[in-house]
Order: sequence, then structure tokens, then C-alpha cells
Amino acid sequence: MTNPRQLAFIALREVHKGAYADVALDRVLQKVKLPDHDRRLMTELVYGSVRRQRTLDTLIDQIATKKAQQQPPDLRTILHIGFYQLRYQQRIPASAAVNTTVELAKENAFSGLTGFVNGLLRQYLRLAETSPDPLKLPENPVERLGILYSFPDWIIEVWLEQLGFEETEKLCAWMNQTPTIDLRVNILRSSLEEVESAFNSAGVLVSRIPHLPQALRLIGNTGGIQNLPGFREGWWTVQDSSAQLVGYLLDPKPGDVVIDVCAAPGGKTTHIAELMGDRGKVWACDKTASRLRKLKENAQRLNLQSIEICTGDSRNLPQFYQTADRVLLDAPCSGLGTMHRHADARWRQTPESVKELSQLQLSLLSHISNFVKSGGFLVYATCTLHPTENEEVISRFLADYPAWQIEPPTKLELPYSAYSERSGCLKVWPHQQDMDGFFMVRLRKTNNSE
Repeated sequence: MTNPRQLAFIALREVHKGAYADVALDRVLQKVKLPDHDRRLMTELVYGSVRRQRTLDTLIDQIATKKAQQQPPDLRTILHIGFYQLRYQQRIPASAAVNTTVELAKENAFSGLTGFVNGLLRQYLRLAETSPDPLKLPENPVERLGILYSFPDWIIEVWLEQLGFEETEKLCAWMNQTPTIDLRVNILRSSLEEVESAFNSAGVLVSRIPHLPQALRLIGNTGGIQNLPGFREGWWTVQDSSAQLVGYLLDPKPGDVVIDVCAAPGGKTTHIAELMGDRGKVWACDKTASRLRKLKENAQRLNLQSIEICTGDSRNLPQFYQTADRVLLDAPCSGLGTMHRHADARWRQTPESVKELSQLQLSLLSHISNFVKSGGFLVYATCTLHPTENEEVISRFLADYPAWQIEPPTKLELPYSAYSERSGCLKVWPHQQDMDGFFMVRLRKTNNSE
């Protein structure tokens, strides 16, 4: 089977049963060999339909009669694929989107409902001819943004409280973009200029990223990452721009002992080793052995010798007490700053899960603060934009541990709109800095710490 829409339907059906979107997509792709353009179409249909789920459901419910709204789940999934193409894929002719969706219904045991599918999609097209947007939106700003951009209301409320309406709308639009791929050049093996030259020779377009001396962004479709120049030689690795900022904020020095306590899959660990000139010791800790194997592979490909692996929960590693010059806690979080990459994250997280995560984050922070020598540094980072997981965790930690204080960045070149002088923290808003949403803060253990 090589029909990308049918394959997208198979993957989406698994997502709607509870599978992660990337896992379901990968599982299907491993069973077939598709041309690049079909693979891209299938990927776009899966991620796009999951990302825009609330908008698509609202649209279907508004156009269909009440009786017709009670569709079997699989038929609703097929309609998602059809409406996603009509609304968000202008490069696909409307007639092709309608006809292929009708065929999809026929191929999946809904032959008796092909007239309904055809009629619903064509009704949308008729409405689109006479109205700027067939989607009817409520006046309430939370519901309005939630339906238009396909987010749960609670996430919209969190952003509105921090940003206001206009900035929240810009953030919503940014989060629905197809994600870019950023690279971090391994300065111990190559240089930005050498990698740029190799990519240009291979016909691969890249651009530099302000404030980040090791970063390049891929432009357009590049094919398999592992086939790009310099991958096997360890010249570079994939790492988003905002994640690269974390390494610079930690500012490790040659000869330091550094502990990365939630290290896998290793993007920040390997960056730390590069910034240290691969001189010193970087302990990479994680409780999941399989994820640490990936880290080890990356370190070997990048030819880094200073990294040591430690499997275990960082809350139960007393051998590290008072041993580290610097510690990084890239904490488990809700991932609400990377929802453009993880299409289903917006539907998986809840206010309750965020609260549970904040408790875990504070517990980890409290335990691993013991790893730091007096006068040493600790960087706390998350890829979420929720204050409960960020500012509130830091505030609670500092209240409980008065020997710690926030240490503002000194010579870090950074997008200054992300830095708050009032709080001393960096908060990367994606729509302002054009990179993943991130929060990070550097803490110092004062010399009178016990």
C-alpha cells in the first residue's frame, strides 16, 4: 500500500486510540517505502490533522446536521483529513481533496456514506465562496482563539494572562507552523564556515541564527538528516536554537566537573562537552537506559571523550554530593513551548498534569542542588511556557534554600527581549525569537552554603 492518505488514516486512527502521533507515524512509515513527496504529504496530513483537531471538529459540527454529527470515529478521522486539505493545504486542488476523501471513505467500509462525505466537503466549499471564513467563532476571546487556532481553553488562558490578546494570537499562529530544523556545529571537529560550504556544495540551503555562534537552520526540504554532509564525521548534530542557549547560560569551563541530571537524548550534554573543549568530566545521568544508549551513540559520533554515563534517578545518587562545579537540570515538563514539534502535546497535557510536573521539578531541583560545590552554579531549564513549572518552581526553591541566588547572565549573547532584569530569568517566546519556547535561569550556591 502506497496511498499517502490511506496511510495517514491508519496512523491517525492509532493516535485517536491513544498512540503518540510521532510513534504512530513512524510505525506506519517503517512498513512502507514511499517517494519523498508522498512521505511529506502523509506526515503533513497526520501532524496537521492532530494539530488542528479542535478547529476541524468545530467546522464539521457546524456544517453537519445534528444527526450527522454522530459519526463513527473512523469516519470522523477521514473527515479530518478531507477538511484539513481544504482549509490548510491550498496547494492541493479542492476537487482532489474532495475526491480522494470520498475514495478514502469507500476504501474503509463507508461506501454507504460517501454521499454524506461528498456533500459535507462541498458544502464547506460553497460556504467559502460566499463568506470570508465558513467557521463561526464566538465573541469570548478564550474560546475564539481556542477554536480558531485549535488549542484547549486552559492553554489560551495561561498565555492571555502573560501576553494579552494580540501577542497570544501571534504565539498561537507560530505554534501551528511546520517546525524548522536547527543544527549545532561541533566546533571541535569543524566550523560554521566549513559546514556551510559543504551544504552549499550539496545544494542544501542553510541560514545562520543571531546570537548563536554554532547554529545553522536548514531551509526547505533536505531529505534524510543522516545523509547530509558531515553527519557521519561528527561535524554537527540536530539541536534547536533555544536549547543551545542553555549551554551558553551554564557556561562550563575546561576542567570542570559538570552533571547533566536529565541528560538523554544528549543534545545539551554534548554541547557542554564541546564548550569545555572536551576537557574535564561531564556526567550524563538519566533513569532510562535505552535513552542513554542514544546519548552514547551521539557522543561517539561527535568524538567526545569527556562524557561518562550514569543510569539512575537523580534523586537517588548521593555519590555526587558536593562534587560538581556546574549542574544542569533540563527538567521533565509539559513541553508547552514545543507544541509545533509535538502535535498532540496540546491535547495530552492538563492543568492537573502541569501541577504534578511542577512538584516533580521542585523535588528534582531540591535534591540535585546538593550536587553543587559551594560557589558553583546550577541551571534550571524547561521547554514549557507555563509559570507553574517555571517562575513558581524557582520562587519556591529560593524560599526553601536561602543559600542559593539567581546569577544573571554576563557575557551571554542572547535575544535580549527574552531576558527579564526583574526576575533574572530568560523566557524565550517563540513568536518573538523564532525558536522553541524555553525557560532558563542560572543559580549560584553562595560560599556560606552548608
